Amino acid sequence: MEIDKSLSKEKSEKNNEEKVVKQLKVSAKRQITIPKRFYDKLGINQEMICELKGNEIVLRAVPQTEDLSEEILEDLVAQGFEGQNLVREFQNKKSQVRPAVEKLIAESSLTAKKITRKW
Repeated sequence: MEIDKSLSKEKSEKNNEEKVVKQLKVSAKRQITIPKRFYDKLGINQEMICELKGNEIVLRAVPQTEDLSEEILEDLVAQGFEGQNLVREFQNKKSQVRPAVEKLIAESSLTAKKITRKW
């Protein structure tokens, strides 16, 4: 497929969704600029997931994780934490959420690859 330097559109064969393709320049520092249209549509913030699939690079918006602050606080209060101890324990628990979610994602991805190889 030849890609024009402007936006090109086509229908995806799998799910009939519109596929938009844009040729990008890569700077000497290996940087690209994501077209505003893509950026806005995906709701990209300050981070993205970059995945190497065969000979393709796939960029995806980082899934928005739910803020679990309320649940963490309720649990800590139920455990009897209060005052500065509550604040310290809350900060500790809150800092563990993202690594735990990332670990779950990695484990799920590994499991999915194992299942896919069996087929």
